[in-house]
Amino acid sequence: METIVGLHRNHFGEIISFVTSEGRVISYRKALMEAENGLIAGIQTEEDSEGNLTLTSGLQQSFDQYPNLF
Repeated sequence: METIVGLHRNHFGEIISFVTSEGRVISYRKALMEAENGLIAGIQTEEDSEGNLTLTSGLQQSFDQYPNLF
């Protein structure tokens, strides 16, 4: 099963895409879909206070430990 190994952030610091262990670069939306379907290990979907789905990084609840890859 694939895992997240890095990410891309925009100039506001928001995550816009992820790099997987298979070398794929996937958008935040695609990562949401794949996490919901159990295709990516180590990330989970969570509903925020406004009812929107967001991604969390396992138990840490932060993606700060992942390198920002270009």
